[in-house]
Amino acid sequence: MKNYVIIGNGIAAAGCIEGIRSVDKESPITVVSEEKHEVYCRPLISYYLEGKTDLDRMRYRGADFYEKNGCSVLYGVKAEHILADTKEVALSDGRKLPYDALTLAAGSSPFVPPFAGLELVKSRHSFMTLDDALGLEQAITPDSRVLIVGAGLIGLKCAEGLHGRVAEITVCDLADRVLSSILDEECAYRMQKCLEEQGIRFFLGDSASRFDEHHAFMRSGAIVGFDVLVLAVGVRANTGLFREIGGNVNRGILVDERMQTSVPGIFAAGDCAEGLDISCGTKRVLAILPNAYMQGHAAGANMAGGNEIFDKGIPMNSIGFFGLHAMTAGSYDGEVYEEKTEKSLKRLFTKDDRLLGFILIGCEERAGIYTSLIREKTPLSSLNFDLLKKGATTLAFSPETRRKKFGGAV
Repeated sequence: MKNYVIIGNGIAAAGCIEGIRSVDKESPITVVSEEKHEVYCRPLISYYLEGKTDLDRMRYRGADFYEKNGCSVLYGVKAEHILADTKEVALSDGRKLPYDALTLAAGSSPFVPPFAGLELVKSRHSFMTLDDALGLEQAITPDSRVLIVGAGLIGLKCAEGLHGRVAEITVCDLADRVLSSILDEECAYRMQKCLEEQGIRFFLGDSASRFDEHHAFMRSGAIVGFDVLVLAVGVRANTGLFREIGGNVNRGILVDERMQTSVPGIFAAGDCAEGLDISCGTKRVLAILPNAYMQGHAAGANMAGGNEIFDKGIPMNSIGFFGLHAMTAGSYDGEVYEEKTEKSLKRLFTKDDRLLGFILIGCEERAGIYTSLIREKTPLSSLNFDLLKKGATTLAFSPETRRKKFGGAV
């Protein structure tokens, strides 16, 4: 019997639990959960604000998930230190938790720049967790003016979630476009236009230089009044526990294809881990739900003595604002095939007989087919790529491949 410990209780932890149980059905699993909630889908917190979902439907797994998997969850407890020499985790309540194998699924935390006067703002919030959403919901009224600092995915989903519930929403960002880490100028403009049509105001290429309780003094000289401030500038992987024991850390905790870290017996998965992005061949933090689950499952199987490889990590995003949807994946390198209309845009990026990435805005496509081509490194010469350019269809594959990959669809 082994003692398995998982630090964190998000999607990567759920994958880890199921990975362990795919190999070891009996040994005890202890989950250290700083949050006081069962595992839930974090991307749904904006939909909760909108009233499109509720707390029960935000569950990632059923109410009996932990019980049926033989897990003990320590809610509201923080892992303070890893004692690698004695294989223990020191907890915030004074206990020491022994482990034989440990997975760090500790996620990430908001990055808050040192804005002058920020301490004067009484109603300031982050927007990463369910508790953040619940706190923000308590802070707003129909008359609230909300300023969101950050025009990335978190900030814009917050804006969408608040739309219709407050009087005014303003978003600012030092970048010159929205979603600057995902989209180029033309693609970003399409998304920004959609948001502006809903009354959301932007200050781009501009940000706050200082605050008082109800005003942001912008670098441009503009003054933006607000009642509620949301800081969505960015996130940082939670690497501190591993860094302090001398583990190899870059932007995230460095892992191999088995999710093994530089310290024997310790694995990492999810938003705190840095693994290989196969679309560009470099190591990156791939902080998205599907990768978190697959990394977690591999970590769990391997900490239980299995041999599971996760070698299909790519950046992916599926986002939508007020009915305009965008899907992206992989890297934007190589030759570009493009189709665009007033309402839609498609870009496919190819190099060395492979699809490396794509951007789809306002397109009704089976994007999973394109994603599979990137993950599987499928030679484009082995299929009818000219047909796939026009639409993601299984007909581009040979009958044999269709039978194998798509369950007999020919």
